[in-house]
Amino acid sequence: MKTLVRLALVGDYNSAFTAHQAIPLAIDLAAQHFSIEIHADWLATDTITPEILNDYDAFWTVPGSPYRSTEGALSAIRFARENRKPFLGTCGGFQHAIIEYARNVMDWQDAGHGETDTEGRLVISALSCEMVEVKSEITFVPGSIPARAYGKLEAEEGYHCRYGINTEFQAALETQPLKMVGHDAAGEVRAIELPGHPFFVATLFQPERAALKGQLPPLVAALIKSVL
Repeated sequence: MKTLVRLALVGDYNSAFTAHQAIPLAIDLAAQHFSIEIHADWLATDTITPEILNDYDAFWTVPGSPYRSTEGALSAIRFARENRKPFLGTCGGFQHAIIEYARNVMDWQDAGHGETDTEGRLVISALSCEMVEVKSEITFVPGSIPARAYGKLEAEEGYHCRYGINTEFQAALETQPLKMVGHDAAGEVRAIELPGHPFFVATLFQPERAALKGQLPPLVAALIKSVL
C-alpha cells in the first residue's frame, strides 16, 4: 500500500471560507484513518500548468468560485478526468466539473457559468432557492460511489452555494455517461459521478464540513482509498 499520497487542492485559498478551514482537518483525519502521509498543496487556479499537475496522485477542486482563473480550474479537472486520476469536486468543484465535461466531452465549447458568463450555454445557473449556510437531505442512487462511501442512501449535508445545474440542459447531460447520483428532496441534482473512471465524484454540497466536528467525511475517505 502507498504510504504517501500527493493531493492537489485546486482553488484559491481563503482562510475566511468555512470549507477551507475544514479541508485540512478532513485531510488529517484521512491520514490518521489510513495510517499514511498526505501531502496536500493548495494550487491557486492562476498558477496551474500541465507540469505542476503531473506531480499529484489525486485532485480535489474545492469551494470558492468564482476562481481567479476558470481555465486553470478546468484544466486541472480535465487532467484528472483524462488521466484517470482520482478526483473530488465540492461546491464550486461540482459546478466546474459540469462545465469541463460539457466543453470537452459534449463539445459545447460555449458552456459557461451564470456567475461569470453572460453568453453561451450556461450549464450552471442560479439556483431557484439559494443554499447558503443551510443543510439539506440528499438521496443517493443505490450502488453509486456516494452511497457506498456513506454506507446508506440518505445523508444530511451543508451547503454554501447559489448556483447549480441549469435544468434547461439537464436532460442533455443525463444522456451522457456522466451519472446524476445524488438528489435533494425536490429532485435537483446534488452529486455526480463518472462510470469507468477509477474515482470521479463531485457534489454541490460540502462534505468536508464534517471534519469541523471531528468526523472523517466519507467522500474524502473514499477519495484517498481510491489512491491506495
